[in-house]
Amino acid sequence: MFYMHMNAIIAMIGMIAVLMLTRKWADNKRILMIIFSLCFLLLFSQKLLVFYAAFTVINYAGFVYLCRTTVWRKATFIFAIAANVIGVFLGVRLFVMGIFHNPLFDTIIYLGLIYNVLKVIDAYYFAYFFGKEGQVPAIDYANYLLFIPTFTSGPILKFRDFMADSKKPYTVNAALFEDSVKRIILGLFKKIVVVTWMTSIFDQVLKQDLHTHQSLFLLIWFYILIYMDFSGYSDMAIGFGRLMGYTMPENFKRPLFSPSMTQFWRNWHATLGDFFRDHIFMFFSRTVPTRWVASGLSVLIMVLIGLWHGFTWLYFFYGLYHGLILAIENLLKITTVNKKKVSKSYFYFRCFVTQALVTFSVIIYSSNYETVLRIYKGLLHFTG
Repeated sequence: MFYMHMNAIIAMIGMIAVLMLTRKWADNKRILMIIFSLCFLLLFSQKLLVFYAAFTVINYAGFVYLCRTTVWRKATFIFAIAANVIGVFLGVRLFVMGIFHNPLFDTIIYLGLIYNVLKVIDAYYFAYFFGKEGQVPAIDYANYLLFIPTFTSGPILKFRDFMADSKKPYTVNAALFEDSVKRIILGLFKKIVVVTWMTSIFDQVLKQDLHTHQSLFLLIWFYILIYMDFSGYSDMAIGFGRLMGYTMPENFKRPLFSPSMTQFWRNWHATLGDFFRDHIFMFFSRTVPTRWVASGLSVLIMVLIGLWHGFTWLYFFYGLYHGLILAIENLLKITTVNKKKVSKSYFYFRCFVTQALVTFSVIIYSSNYETVLRIYKGLLHFTG
């Protein structure tokens, strides 16, 4: 959401210029980035800075303790994750739902705290499995949590990858610079021009009495709109992140050409799907789960992904819907399709079926019960 503020974009461009001018300084990336992040948050909101300073210090203390302790490691690990999930995830979601209000959260809830909780959890996993070898300097841990390009909207950075990048000197060659600038421009165009125009069309059609053809149009249109919105943010984050010297994972990998729902979730918001798969299946890594167990885990993961987007029944059923489809694919052994081993017509037919299933459910992202029900009811209104 920082990308909708011109001052924020100018500040990031200025930081990139400073990094380039000081590239001969071995630690310029590590030291200048933390200064930039703290100053950025301070200027954006003093309350936001205070909150994240405390959030970072507390979790770094927990991270170091988990790295070093040999007593009650699993209990400490579970407690640290539970404390973050219950104390932050549910707290912020309940605030969004209007259950309670606290002035401290008025600028925080809109700034991707849930993304940062997932990063904290990933760091705790690293500490738990690597122990003393996994401990990192406080400055690198803080840079990981407060990394501005991905602060509000992802992609979700892996702790191990970010720490590896922190050890490398700042280098941005001409080819990377050109590609990153193009990604930023593309992201801005998607978000500011395309999404704004498409939202206007969507709202105009939604005001009409909905019939089958109009509801179908809105489902397809909203799917494209959401794709442009999400991928636009990712393009900007990836572009700015790479210009600041860090490797950014791709978040959208041609999801429209996914021949199964399983492959769709490896291509759509890929870092989120990867996070939940890695951190749940990790506990089953010593044994190969049966197809029934894997199917059950798929349902669990998708329900969690649904609730991650919003703590409502709409998102619960959204996750359950996708989870059941993934489970069926797993049980029927149709989770993947090798394009080279099947005919083009079969491959694209599978892509069409997958996109139809996704299109039917993606309207849930509107987070509006009335809108969702109106569009679904309109599908059954054949006359008019």
